[in-house]
Order: sequence, then C-alpha cells, then structure tokens
Amino acid sequence: MSDQKADGPLDLGQLRTFLAVYRAGSLTAGARLVGLAQPTVTAQLRALETTLGRRLFERLPRGVAPTAVADELAARLAGPMDALEAIAGGSGAAAPEPPVHLGGPAEALTFLVLPALAPLLEDGVRLRVVTGLADDLLAGLRDGVHDLVLAAVRPRGRSLRATPLLDEEFVLVASARRLAGLDAEALATDPAAALAGQPLVAYAEDLPILRRYWRHVFGVRLSADPALVVPDLRAVAGAVAAGAGFSVLPRYLCADRLADGTLVAVLEPADPPINTVYLARRAGGPVHPHVAAVSEALLRASAAW
Repeated sequence: MSDQKADGPLDLGQLRTFLAVYRAGSLTAGARLVGLAQPTVTAQLRALETTLGRRLFERLPRGVAPTAVADELAARLAGPMDALEAIAGGSGAAAPEPPVHLGGPAEALTFLVLPALAPLLEDGVRLRVVTGLADDLLAGLRDGVHDLVLAAVRPRGRSLRATPLLDEEFVLVASARRLAGLDAEALATDPAAALAGQPLVAYAEDLPILRRYWRHVFGVRLSADPALVVPDLRAVAGAVAAGAGFSVLPRYLCADRLADGTLVAVLEPADPPINTVYLARRAGGPVHPHVAAVSEALLRASAAW
C-alpha cells in the first residue's frame, strides 16, 4: 500500500471501524466493538474502500476475510490507533487488554490447555473459556464470539486459519477385572470377536470413537448397543475404571489411570487411531497481544503433549 494514492483524506472514524472489523473477523462483531449498527459499519467500510480504490475484505457466508491490502493497512494502523484510543480514554495510559475468549472440548481444556495457560494469568492475561462441539465453536469463531478455538476438525473456508496442535492417540481400555474376564487366546487371535457382546461405555449413542477404533484397528464395522452413554470422556474414564465396561479414550486423558493400573490398555496396536486437534483463529489475526500470547503458549506446550 505504500505506493497507493488515496483519492481523498482518510476518515479516522472509518479507519477505527476498519480496524475493529479486521480484528473481530466479522461485521457483526466489529460493529459491537465500535458501538455502531451493522449497516453503518458496512457503509463506512465501503466508503473507505472507495477512498482507497482497493478492496479490504472478501465477504464470506460467515464473516469476512481480509485482503493483502487490509493486512498491510491494519499493520500500519494498529499501534497509532491504539495510542489514540488510550489518549481519548483520558488516562494517557495503555488501555487494558480485553479477555481472550477460548473455546474447545472440555477434556482437552481440562487436562492440557488450562494447565499450560495458567502461568499467563500472572502476566495479566485474562481468559474466558467455553466448551462445546467443534462445529458450534468454529461458527462462533467466525462470528467474532471467540478469539481462539481448539477443534478436532480442520476448519474450512478462507475466514479461518488452523495450525495443527495435538495428535490424540486413542487407546482401548478396561478395568483389570473386566480384562481378566476375557479369553486371552481369543483376544490375541481375533480381538473383535473376543470383545463381541462385552458392555461398551460411549461418549455418544452412535459410538463415534469406538466405531473409528474398530474400523481402524480391527478392520470391521462395529454394530452394538452401548451399555452406558455419557457425553463427557472424563465420566467415561471413571465408569470404565469402576468396571462398567470397555471404551476408547485419548491416551492423555487416561495416562494417570494407565500408570496406576486403575485402567488397563486392552491392546497396544502398532498403528493406533490418531486424531489431529487444530488451533483455529480468524484470518488476519491474532492482533491483540494477549491472543498472540495464548496462541504461542499453546504451540510451545504442544511439543510435550
């Protein structure tokens, strides 16, 4: 943009609106940040694009994706505009960073993410964490509700960017008592047949994790009616440890129980099922320093997961 000539003076209000939308990743969220109605925000962005003679955003079904021109303009504006906002606030000091809104699956947040982020709180980082299903969380990310989302599905579309964060390894587990009740020879020769009719503990009625394990490891389609369904893998682990049946869990979630013998790995296949978890953010961000700090802390911690 350094060689781009605007046709007229740039309006500070339009620039402020542009930066809010750029940071939020959507017109709706940007409008909330600047306290304007969405039609006003749309009109200001169109006026700024007319003045610059360049498109700043690609309109997507959900949210917006910044162009290269927008990336460069935002990089030039961020520091000066934040300084102006601080002065306009009357203190002359830097405005406090807003909380970082983070979403993800409850289990990964509990066992991995929040322990890795705890030290950031001493540096003034504030977190607002929600749990939920990947599709719902990613939709909220596109709409500017969240800043970062952990998802076990790779986001589609240009409005989000995703970085592989973690490979979940899945392990078939049972209590020692349950495993002792199986025919060891049958389990070694035909594990799917040996497990047929055994009670299964599942995360959902359609056995998504169990079905994937059966298909990947045994090469067969699992058709069974679970004995227990509970939509929390932590509860699944507790029920299996108590002898309720067999299940498949991420290794990180049951590592302590495997170490102390509360749970036992039924099999240790050479090629266990793996599920990649991604760290997703809106395209063009993160801009806020604390969002960047959270993202960097998770990427550093992931090397040990």
